[in-house]
Parts: sequence; C-alpha cells; structure tokens
Amino acid sequence: MLDLTQPEHNLRAYIKARASLQPEEIVFWWSGNIYSVIPGQKNRLLFKIDGYNIGRCVEVEGGYQHLMREVTFYKNPSTGEILERWSNPFTEEDVPVVHVWNDPVNQTYLLNGPYGPFMMPALSVGEDRLCLALDIMLAYPSPLPRAQYPKYSQSDLYQGAELFQFFISRRDVENDELASIPCEISWTRLGPWLPWMAMADRPGNLLYQCAGCKIAGGYAALPEDVRAYVEQHQPIYMQAPTEFTRPNETSWTYFKKYLESRK
Repeated sequence: MLDLTQPEHNLRAYIKARASLQPEEIVFWWSGNIYSVIPGQKNRLLFKIDGYNIGRCVEVEGGYQHLMREVTFYKNPSTGEILERWSNPFTEEDVPVVHVWNDPVNQTYLLNGPYGPFMMPALSVGEDRLCLALDIMLAYPSPLPRAQYPKYSQSDLYQGAELFQFFISRRDVENDELASIPCEISWTRLGPWLPWMAMADRPGNLLYQCAGCKIAGGYAALPEDVRAYVEQHQPIYMQAPTEFTRPNETSWTYFKKYLESRK
C-alpha cells in the first residue's frame, strides 16, 4: 500500500509524476498569463506565456538526478503571437523581449539530503486523485546588482516564490508496471520585474498563473508555434541533457550574458 509519509514512497511517487523511474525523455508543457501587481493600481494582464521543460531522471546513489533544460516564450495577450519586442506601458519604451532559455535547470532528489529525508506534502483531492505540493521561497543576492545594472535591476536581492501542484492518480502511483504516470500541474509564481522590461526600481511585482501537463507525445506534441521558434533559434532545446552539469541558468543569469554579448 502507498504510504506517502515514508520517504521512499514519497520520492518514488514524485519521480513517477515529475519524470520517470527510467532515464527516458519527459516533457512538461504549461500555458498561462503574467500580470503586473503594483501598489495602488489595478492589476493588468501583460503577457500570455507558453513553455516547457524537457528532461530525464537518472538514478544515482541515494536518489535521482534530474537533467533538464527549460523554455518559456512571452506572447501578445491579444493575438498569442510570440513577441520579439514589447511596448512597455509603464515607461513608454519599446524594448527587445528576451525569452527564457535556461540550460541547465538540473536538480538532485535524495532520500536523505542536506535538509533531511525527502518529503513532499501530499493531499487527497478525490477517490483516486492526489496532489503533491512544492512551495519554493527564493531570496538570494541578485546576479544583476543595482549599482551595475540600474536600468534592469529592481533590487540587490532576488526575492520570489514558485508554487507548484502536481495532480496524479493514486492507482497509477501504486502500479509498479508504470515507470512514468500522467500528471497535470498548476504553477503560480510571484517575482520581480523581468530584467529586459527595463523597469529599474519601480515598485511592483509580476504574478504568473499557469496550468499544464506531462505530454505523452514528448517534444513532437508541443504546440506548433513553440516548436517552430525553438527549431529556428535554439534547436538544442529539442532534446533533454545527457549529463549533469552546474551551475543552473536563470532568466537573470541568461540576461546578464545577453547584455555582455551585445557589447
């Protein structure tokens, strides 16, 4: 019987949901909206987004390594077109859009890691439905200090939250014949202005709300416009990594490299 209070069961359930117990390539896709949240002002829809994560889990001593790269595209909220430039309604400046090209975004999941036994909160949300929750609170020195990047940095501290929910079938988790199981996701993010928005230290935040799922057909089943953009600009994102490397890329570190490349 499945007992998600046991780290072994909990980790196995998460790996089956998030990836696969076998080192096969797995794609998660998401779609949603980004809103501005400014004190004293009405929240407004700024972008639609489409994105995906492509990765594989490899078993290692004591757990798994998750080898991944990740893409998100900012879209016109009216037309759904992938943006190349954006007219900032707050600054009235036309700016180039820098999409999310994060390679790698690798993770290690251990039964007994630096923070103790592996344990994701799990909630029964129906006779056969489970929700695994992952709340990540982030606060660390920004890769873009304000003294050096006053136009592109809101603060010397990157502060945000990434809130994930993974919805799965209990029967699927308990089925030992299944290495990977269907999974739907909800993703909410609260974070600072994106560097390429050139908002300097204006007050406010961005609120993301997305839904998505593990795609049975893999990369080939992603939306056509997403695949076309990837294949035109960075085709390496058509495949998952095969080696575990560090450091991970973020939108902030990628943007820093983007600025350097334009000098």
